[in-house]
Amino acid sequence: MLPVPTHPRRHDRLLTRRLIITADDFGAAPQVNEAVEIGHREGVLTSASLMVAAPGCADAVARAKRLPSLRVGLHLVLVEGQPALPRSALPDLTTPDGLFRTDMAAMGAEIFFRPKVHAQLAAEIEAQFEAFTATGLPLDHVNTHKHYHLHPTIAGLMLSIGKRHGLSASRAPIEPRAVLAAVEPAAAPPPAWVTEPWARMMRARYRRAGVAMADQVFGLAWSGAMTTDRVQGVIQHLPPGMSELYLHPATSGGFEGAASGYDYAGELAALISPQVKAAVVESGARLGGFCDLSGLYPLDR
Repeated sequence: MLPVPTHPRRHDRLLTRRLIITADDFGAAPQVNEAVEIGHREGVLTSASLMVAAPGCADAVARAKRLPSLRVGLHLVLVEGQPALPRSALPDLTTPDGLFRTDMAAMGAEIFFRPKVHAQLAAEIEAQFEAFTATGLPLDHVNTHKHYHLHPTIAGLMLSIGKRHGLSASRAPIEPRAVLAAVEPAAAPPPAWVTEPWARMMRARYRRAGVAMADQVFGLAWSGAMTTDRVQGVIQHLPPGMSELYLHPATSGGFEGAASGYDYAGELAALISPQVKAAVVESGARLGGFCDLSGLYPLDR
Protein backbone atom coordinates (compact mmCIF):
# COMPACT_ATOMS: atom_id res chain seq x y z
CA MET A 1 0.00 0.00 0.00
CA LEU A 2 1.05 3.64 -0.28
CA PRO A 3 3.19 4.96 2.60
CA VAL A 4 1.48 6.90 5.39
CA PRO A 5 3.36 9.79 7.02
CA THR A 6 4.07 9.07 10.68
CA HIS A 7 4.46 12.66 11.88
CA PRO A 8 1.74 14.82 10.30
CA ARG A 9 1.97 18.61 10.56
CA ARG A 10 -1.39 20.11 11.48
CA HIS A 11 -0.95 23.19 9.34
CA ASP A 12 0.26 21.42 6.22
CA ARG A 13 -2.42 22.05 3.60
CA LEU A 14 -1.88 18.53 2.21
CA LEU A 15 -3.25 17.05 5.43
CA THR A 16 -6.61 18.80 5.23
CA ARG A 17 -7.84 15.70 3.40
CA ARG A 18 -7.88 12.36 5.18
CA LEU A 19 -8.99 9.21 3.39
CA ILE A 20 -9.97 5.77 4.63
CA ILE A 21 -10.40 3.18 1.85
CA THR A 22 -12.35 0.21 3.17
CA ALA A 23 -13.27 -3.22 1.88
CA ASP A 24 -16.58 -4.45 3.26
CA ASP A 25 -17.52 -8.15 3.67
CA PHE A 26 -14.02 -9.28 4.72
CA GLY A 27 -14.42 -12.94 5.67
CA ALA A 28 -17.32 -13.61 3.31
CA ALA A 29 -15.27 -15.95 1.10
CA PRO A 30 -11.67 -16.75 0.15
CA GLN A 31 -12.10 -14.65 -3.02
CA VAL A 32 -12.91 -11.60 -0.89
CA ASN A 33 -10.08 -12.24 1.56
CA GLU A 34 -7.51 -12.64 -1.20
CA ALA A 35 -8.68 -9.39 -2.79
CA VAL A 36 -8.33 -7.55 0.52
CA GLU A 37 -4.77 -8.77 0.88
CA ILE A 38 -3.90 -7.82 -2.70
CA GLY A 39 -5.62 -4.45 -2.39
CA HIS A 40 -3.65 -3.64 0.73
CA ARG A 41 -0.25 -4.99 -0.32
CA GLU A 42 -0.33 -3.71 -3.89
CA GLY A 43 -2.82 -0.86 -3.81
CA VAL A 44 -4.51 1.82 -1.76
CA LEU A 45 -6.74 -0.26 0.52
CA THR A 46 -6.22 0.75 4.16
CA SER A 47 -9.09 -0.88 6.02
CA ALA A 48 -11.46 -3.87 6.02
CA SER A 49 -14.72 -4.67 7.81
CA LEU A 50 -14.88 -8.24 9.10
CA MET A 51 -17.93 -10.54 9.09
CA VAL A 52 -17.19 -12.63 12.18
CA ALA A 53 -19.73 -15.41 11.47
CA ALA A 54 -19.03 -15.75 7.75
CA PRO A 55 -17.46 -18.92 6.28
CA GLY A 56 -14.15 -17.26 5.48
CA CYS A 57 -13.65 -15.49 8.81
CA ALA A 58 -10.77 -17.65 10.07
CA ASP A 59 -8.88 -17.16 6.80
CA ALA A 60 -9.54 -13.41 6.93
CA VAL A 61 -8.20 -13.15 10.48
CA ALA A 62 -5.06 -15.09 9.55
CA ARG A 63 -4.44 -12.75 6.61
CA ALA A 64 -5.07 -9.67 8.75
CA LYS A 65 -2.48 -10.83 11.26
CA ARG A 66 0.06 -10.97 8.43
CA LEU A 67 -0.86 -7.39 7.50
CA PRO A 68 -0.27 -5.29 10.62
CA SER A 69 -0.90 -2.02 8.76
CA LEU A 70 -4.36 -3.15 7.62
CA ARG A 71 -6.96 -1.65 9.96
CA VAL A 72 -9.80 -4.08 10.67
CA GLY A 73 -13.23 -3.33 12.05
CA LEU A 74 -16.42 -5.26 12.72
CA HIS A 75 -19.01 -5.56 9.94
CA LEU A 76 -22.10 -6.43 11.99
CA VAL A 77 -24.40 -8.74 10.02
CA LEU A 78 -28.03 -8.60 11.15
CA VAL A 79 -29.76 -9.23 7.83
CA GLU A 80 -29.07 -11.45 4.80
CA GLY A 81 -26.28 -13.49 6.32
CA GLN A 82 -25.05 -15.92 8.95
CA PRO A 83 -25.59 -15.08 12.64
CA ALA A 84 -23.10 -15.83 15.37
CA LEU A 85 -25.78 -17.36 17.62
CA PRO A 86 -27.77 -20.51 16.81
CA ARG A 87 -31.29 -20.26 15.40
CA SER A 88 -32.71 -21.39 18.76
CA ALA A 89 -31.49 -18.12 20.26
CA LEU A 90 -32.85 -16.02 17.38
CA PRO A 91 -36.18 -17.55 16.38
CA ASP A 92 -37.72 -14.24 15.29
CA LEU A 93 -34.70 -12.96 13.38
CA THR A 94 -33.83 -16.02 11.34
CA THR A 95 -35.37 -18.34 8.76
CA PRO A 96 -35.62 -22.14 9.12
CA ASP A 97 -32.21 -22.55 7.46
CA GLY A 98 -30.62 -20.58 10.30
CA LEU A 99 -29.81 -17.47 8.26
CA PHE A 100 -31.02 -13.95 8.98
CA ARG A 101 -34.26 -12.83 7.39
CA THR A 102 -34.11 -10.61 4.32
CA ASP A 103 -37.28 -8.55 4.87
CA MET A 104 -35.54 -5.55 6.41
CA ALA A 105 -38.61 -3.32 6.77
CA ALA A 106 -40.79 -5.91 8.51
CA MET A 107 -37.95 -7.07 10.72
CA GLY A 108 -37.13 -3.45 11.57
CA ALA A 109 -40.69 -2.92 12.80
CA GLU A 110 -40.51 -6.04 14.98
CA ILE A 111 -37.16 -4.95 16.41
CA PHE A 112 -38.76 -1.65 17.44
CA PHE A 113 -42.14 -2.86 18.72
CA ARG A 114 -41.52 -6.37 20.13
CA PRO A 115 -39.37 -6.57 23.28
CA LYS A 116 -38.43 -10.22 22.77
CA VAL A 117 -37.14 -9.48 19.27
CA HIS A 118 -35.23 -6.51 20.65
CA ALA A 119 -33.65 -8.83 23.23
CA GLN A 120 -32.64 -11.33 20.54
CA LEU A 121 -31.03 -8.56 18.53
CA ALA A 122 -29.08 -7.33 21.55
CA ALA A 123 -27.80 -10.84 22.23
CA GLU A 124 -26.62 -11.25 18.64
CA ILE A 125 -24.86 -7.89 18.58
CA GLU A 126 -23.12 -8.80 21.84
CA ALA A 127 -22.08 -12.17 20.38
CA GLN A 128 -20.57 -10.58 17.27
CA PHE A 129 -18.60 -8.06 19.32
CA GLU A 130 -17.32 -10.90 21.50
CA ALA A 131 -16.36 -12.91 18.42
CA PHE A 132 -14.35 -9.97 17.11
CA THR A 133 -12.60 -9.55 20.46
CA ALA A 134 -11.69 -13.25 20.35
CA THR A 135 -9.77 -12.72 17.09
CA GLY A 136 -7.20 -10.64 18.95
CA LEU A 137 -7.33 -7.92 16.28
CA PRO A 138 -7.52 -4.27 17.36
CA LEU A 139 -10.99 -2.86 16.66
CA ASP A 140 -10.66 0.05 14.23
CA HIS A 141 -14.35 0.69 13.54
CA VAL A 142 -17.83 -0.83 13.47
CA ASN A 143 -20.46 -0.68 10.73
CA THR A 144 -23.26 -2.95 9.50
CA HIS A 145 -24.17 -5.00 6.48
CA LYS A 146 -26.69 -3.11 4.32
CA HIS A 147 -26.21 -0.09 6.65
CA TYR A 148 -28.85 -1.55 8.93
CA HIS A 149 -27.54 0.56 11.81
CA LEU A 150 -29.47 3.50 10.34
CA HIS A 151 -32.41 1.90 12.15
CA PRO A 152 -32.41 3.91 15.42
CA THR A 153 -32.91 0.84 17.62
CA ILE A 154 -29.97 -0.94 16.03
CA ALA A 155 -27.89 2.25 16.25
CA GLY A 156 -28.66 2.50 19.96
CA LEU A 157 -27.77 -1.10 20.71
CA MET A 158 -24.63 -0.95 18.60
CA LEU A 159 -23.53 2.14 20.50
CA SER A 160 -24.30 0.93 24.02
CA ILE A 161 -22.91 -2.58 23.50
CA GLY A 162 -20.04 -1.39 21.34
CA LYS A 163 -18.78 1.09 23.92
CA ARG A 164 -18.10 -1.85 26.24
CA HIS A 165 -16.02 -3.47 23.51
CA GLY A 166 -13.96 -0.49 22.40
CA LEU A 167 -16.16 1.07 19.72
CA SER A 168 -14.50 4.34 18.74
CA ALA A 169 -15.46 4.87 15.07
CA SER A 170 -18.36 4.06 12.76
CA ARG A 171 -19.90 4.95 9.39
CA ALA A 172 -22.80 7.23 8.49
CA PRO A 173 -23.44 6.89 4.72
CA ILE A 174 -23.69 10.57 3.77
CA GLU A 175 -22.53 10.84 0.17
CA PRO A 176 -22.15 14.28 -1.46
CA ARG A 177 -24.05 14.08 -4.75
CA ALA A 178 -22.14 17.10 -6.07
CA VAL A 179 -18.96 15.03 -6.09
CA LEU A 180 -20.65 12.18 -7.95
CA ALA A 181 -22.04 14.63 -10.49
CA ALA A 182 -18.58 16.09 -11.03
CA VAL A 183 -17.14 12.61 -11.57
CA GLU A 184 -19.80 11.29 -13.92
CA PRO A 185 -22.57 13.77 -14.77
CA ALA A 186 -24.60 11.32 -16.85
CA ALA A 187 -24.72 8.72 -14.06
CA ALA A 188 -25.16 11.04 -11.07
CA PRO A 189 -27.87 9.55 -8.83
CA PRO A 190 -30.64 11.61 -7.24
CA PRO A 191 -30.32 12.72 -3.61
CA ALA A 192 -30.73 9.99 -0.99
CA TRP A 193 -33.96 11.42 0.43
CA VAL A 194 -34.78 8.27 2.44
CA THR A 195 -31.44 7.30 3.97
CA GLU A 196 -29.58 10.57 4.40
CA PRO A 197 -31.77 12.13 7.12
CA TRP A 198 -31.37 8.97 9.23
CA ALA A 199 -27.63 8.94 8.52
CA ARG A 200 -27.26 12.55 9.66
CA MET A 201 -29.18 11.86 12.87
CA MET A 202 -27.10 8.78 13.52
CA ARG A 203 -23.84 10.65 12.89
CA ALA A 204 -24.81 13.44 15.28
CA ARG A 205 -25.82 10.92 17.93
CA TYR A 206 -22.55 8.98 17.67
CA ARG A 207 -20.38 12.07 17.60
CA ARG A 208 -22.04 13.29 20.80
CA ALA A 209 -21.01 9.95 22.31
CA GLY A 210 -17.39 10.49 21.23
CA VAL A 211 -17.44 8.12 18.26
CA ALA A 212 -15.43 9.24 15.23
CA MET A 213 -17.37 9.56 11.96
CA ALA A 214 -16.18 10.54 8.50
CA ASP A 215 -17.44 13.84 7.13
CA GLN A 216 -18.49 12.12 3.91
CA VAL A 217 -18.70 8.54 2.65
CA PHE A 218 -18.42 7.28 -0.93
CA GLY A 219 -19.54 3.93 -2.31
CA LEU A 220 -23.27 4.01 -1.61
CA ALA A 221 -24.85 5.09 -4.90
CA TRP A 222 -22.42 3.11 -7.06
CA SER A 223 -22.21 0.09 -4.73
CA GLY A 224 -20.76 -2.86 -6.60
CA ALA A 225 -19.78 -0.63 -9.51
CA MET A 226 -16.89 1.40 -8.15
CA THR A 227 -14.86 1.30 -11.34
CA THR A 228 -11.34 2.60 -11.71
CA ASP A 229 -12.63 5.77 -13.36
CA ARG A 230 -15.14 6.39 -10.58
CA VAL A 231 -12.69 5.77 -7.75
CA GLN A 232 -10.11 7.96 -9.46
CA GLY A 233 -12.72 10.67 -9.99
CA VAL A 234 -13.92 10.64 -6.39
CA ILE A 235 -10.34 11.00 -5.15
CA GLN A 236 -9.67 13.83 -7.60
CA HIS A 237 -12.76 15.67 -6.25
CA LEU A 238 -12.24 14.70 -2.62
CA PRO A 239 -13.64 17.34 -0.24
CA PRO A 240 -11.66 18.60 2.76
CA GLY A 241 -12.07 16.72 6.01
CA MET A 242 -12.17 12.98 6.65
CA SER A 243 -13.66 10.81 3.91
CA GLU A 244 -14.32 7.08 3.73
CA LEU A 245 -14.52 5.30 0.39
CA TYR A 246 -15.78 1.73 0.61
CA LEU A 247 -15.79 -1.04 -1.97
CA HIS A 248 -16.57 -4.75 -2.30
CA PRO A 249 -13.49 -6.28 -3.92
CA ALA A 250 -13.04 -9.97 -4.71
CA THR A 251 -10.84 -11.90 -7.09
CA SER A 252 -14.02 -13.29 -8.64
CA GLY A 253 -17.75 -13.50 -7.97
CA GLY A 254 -19.86 -16.61 -7.65
CA PHE A 255 -19.23 -17.26 -3.97
CA GLU A 256 -22.07 -17.94 -1.54
CA GLY A 257 -23.76 -14.67 -0.65
CA ALA A 258 -22.32 -12.77 -3.62
CA ALA A 259 -24.56 -9.94 -4.78
CA SER A 260 -25.99 -10.23 -8.26
CA GLY A 261 -24.50 -7.77 -10.72
CA TYR A 262 -21.58 -6.65 -8.52
CA ASP A 263 -18.31 -6.15 -10.38
CA TYR A 264 -16.13 -7.61 -7.66
CA ALA A 265 -13.03 -8.05 -9.81
CA GLY A 266 -13.47 -4.55 -11.25
CA GLU A 267 -13.46 -3.05 -7.77
CA LEU A 268 -10.26 -4.93 -6.93
CA ALA A 269 -8.75 -3.62 -10.17
CA ALA A 270 -9.62 -0.08 -9.08
CA LEU A 271 -7.77 -0.51 -5.78
CA ILE A 272 -4.51 -1.48 -7.45
CA SER A 273 -4.71 0.63 -10.61
CA PRO A 274 -1.86 3.06 -11.34
CA GLN A 275 -4.41 5.82 -12.07
CA VAL A 276 -5.95 5.52 -8.60
CA LYS A 277 -2.55 5.39 -6.91
CA ALA A 278 -1.52 8.51 -8.78
CA ALA A 279 -4.78 10.26 -7.86
CA VAL A 280 -4.16 9.57 -4.16
CA VAL A 281 -0.67 11.02 -4.34
CA GLU A 282 -1.87 14.06 -6.28
CA SER A 283 -4.72 14.69 -3.82
CA GLY A 284 -2.29 14.97 -0.91
CA ALA A 285 -4.75 12.97 1.19
CA ARG A 286 -3.40 11.22 4.26
CA LEU A 287 -4.35 7.52 4.11
CA GLY A 288 -5.07 5.21 7.02
CA GLY A 289 -7.76 3.73 9.20
CA PHE A 290 -9.96 5.51 11.72
CA CYS A 291 -7.41 4.85 14.44
CA ASP A 292 -4.77 6.69 12.37
CA LEU A 293 -6.81 9.64 11.17
CA SER A 294 -9.65 10.46 13.54
CA GLY A 295 -7.44 12.11 16.15
CA LEU A 296 -5.83 14.63 13.83
CA TYR A 297 -8.71 17.09 13.99
CA PRO A 298 -11.81 17.58 16.17
CA LEU A 299 -14.61 15.10 15.52
CA ASP A 300 -16.96 17.93 14.58
CA ARG A 301 -15.99 20.91 12.48
